[in-house]
Amino acid sequence: MIPVLRIGTRIEQRIDYGNRKGSPPVRVSKRVGIAELSFDYGGEAPDPQAEALAREALTQAGLPRADAQAITWARFRHEGVPKLARSGWRVEIDPSLDELYLDLSTAHAVWDASLEERGGDWFDLDLGVEIDGQRVPLLPLVVDVLRAMDRGVLPQGDVTYARYGDRVIVLPMDRIRGVLQTLVELHDDPNLSERGIARLNRLAALGAAQSLPDLQARGATAQSLRRLAQHLAGGDGVPDAPIPAGLRATLRPYQLEGYRWLQVLRAYDCGGILADDMGLGKSVQAIAHILREKEADRMEHPALLVVPTSLVPNWLAEIERFAPELRVVALHGPQRKRYYADLGGCDVAITTYALLARDEFFGERDWHAAILDEAQAIKNPQSKVARAASGIRASQRMCLTGTPMENHLGELWSLFDFVMPQALYDQRHFTRVFRVPIEKEGSVERREALSRRIRPFVLRRTKGDVQLQLPEKTEIVERVELPSDQRDLYESVRLAVNEEVRREIERLGIARSRIAVLDALLKLRQVCCDPRLVKLESAARAHSSAKLTWLVENLAQLVDEGRRTLVFSQFTSMIDLIKPELDRAGIPYVELVGSTIDRATPVRQFQAGNVPVFLISLRAGGTGLNLTAADTVIHYDPWWNPAVERQATDRAHRIGQDKPVFVYKLIAAGTVEEKILQLQARKADLAGALLDSGDAASIELRPEDVEELLS
Repeated sequence: MIPVLRIGTRIEQRIDYGNRKGSPPVRVSKRVGIAELSFDYGGEAPDPQAEALAREALTQAGLPRADAQAITWARFRHEGVPKLARSGWRVEIDPSLDELYLDLSTAHAVWDASLEERGGDWFDLDLGVEIDGQRVPLLPLVVDVLRAMDRGVLPQGDVTYARYGDRVIVLPMDRIRGVLQTLVELHDDPNLSERGIARLNRLAALGAAQSLPDLQARGATAQSLRRLAQHLAGGDGVPDAPIPAGLRATLRPYQLEGYRWLQVLRAYDCGGILADDMGLGKSVQAIAHILREKEADRMEHPALLVVPTSLVPNWLAEIERFAPELRVVALHGPQRKRYYADLGGCDVAITTYALLARDEFFGERDWHAAILDEAQAIKNPQSKVARAASGIRASQRMCLTGTPMENHLGELWSLFDFVMPQALYDQRHFTRVFRVPIEKEGSVERREALSRRIRPFVLRRTKGDVQLQLPEKTEIVERVELPSDQRDLYESVRLAVNEEVRREIERLGIARSRIAVLDALLKLRQVCCDPRLVKLESAARAHSSAKLTWLVENLAQLVDEGRRTLVFSQFTSMIDLIKPELDRAGIPYVELVGSTIDRATPVRQFQAGNVPVFLISLRAGGTGLNLTAADTVIHYDPWWNPAVERQATDRAHRIGQDKPVFVYKLIAAGTVEEKILQLQARKADLAGALLDSGDAASIELRPEDVEELLS
């Protein structure tokens, strides 16, 4: 027995009476698919069981109902019919069906694609195919596919389907997958013109150029993007930039790669984020880049370097050491404005984030390049400093940071919005298309799409990646038991804030109770450090501080052993309590906190071996400093994000360190500090998530997190 399937169409008519009262009825004709099953026995006896199995196989092959959509019939025609034929069926297809069906995966079709710049970092993408001698714009069809997608998940299989008038077009996924990946975030706002042309920003246009190798680029910037796409694909690269003749440093292989990466981005009019781990030498890579620009005579204007206040002396020293021929002006301090009228002869101007936000000068003139060091300073896009940074006029913008994303994807967006404005759309669109699907819904598709989008413009290497030959680092979690009076105070505060936070969450919900939650956690953490930090009457009855006792006793022993120690705390008030205890114990020290005016002197004294202990507030000295004289690091109190703690530790464990480094994390046993360690583990990979593996996790406190922290 051979099953025989005949497929064709028939015309159905109906009367449409319209929606308007009194409008005349209209006869509507519609072509629908039909299928007829028969069996060729070749003279043998009928076999009802075999016929039943054949009907079941037909259903499994996806035979549509007669009134099914044309796309459903097209899918059966393209996928189901070949399966039946391979199983020995005879399938006869009436030519009338193929009049409604065009398979571009097998038919000879002439495809074309073009990218045309429209100014302001926006580009028009046009994609078409010639059908029956007539050019058909394909982007409207692609957008129809996007609208039918489930939560941004691309169609599986080799083809997908779209309506074109009365016909169904079978689109080969190998030709349109890249365009779908590029446009998927536009599915709710495709921004198509009447001619079926899509308006794309710079990174979306680059994605289109990468997915359409035969793209015709019109305009210098569009051609630059096409060349960059070819470079990323391994073809038509740019010549390796020579090492600047005036550079007084031997670049390690990964530093040479970073320098040349910056040069490639400049060649294609793009900015980037150099996100190497702390201590891998981002500054020397940036200095080499600026020096090459000067030696190549490309600098019509000076480069602007924006750094934390504490790092101005470091950068002046680094430039003098590695590129003494660069002429540098520090636009810092009360005398800075005398340089504003004339920066002639200057190659590099260094200023601080505080002054960038205060002085309008930096947004009023042109710069060859704008480089933000410790660029996480602009992670809040609503901050005054982030808005000031966005107003800088520079041919190239770059961020240097070991933590491009400390807490959530919105911080990465803020850095990218400086590097290439609108590259990741506006903040609201980015949140809807990327943050919510990735952080809240765990969308792998969206995560991978964002990772692809940013990968060419973020260079991140860890110490493990570059196999840097650093001495061993040993991390020790030191759990300290609280004495009875400090423990009693902790419990009384915990019970009070727990009840208060519960009421606030019930009244406002978790999102709007964030301030109350953080305030409660702050009180508990202060009790763990020292009862005197808590401004409560009950705190006066607690006279013991387990951590402070441990610190003084162990610092005395470390000093006797000839060790050199960095002590970090996020609370400057805690440092103020530590100092008199060290004075009483006869332990010399220097300090660096936010109010320290002369920041270079304590660093110099410690590095020279004049004092064995350096007290540092986490925010004032957790980044940028080179303190390789230290061989011991003590974190007096844990911070929420492990990346911030690693940055602080890397003040000692970095290039130039020749001694093993011991890192102690003081944790009050059985308190919120142990819970913080658990939270750190949950988001330990956040900073490198999209940059390395493409994974990401939400760091927002969940109700169960709050319950656990206050338990």
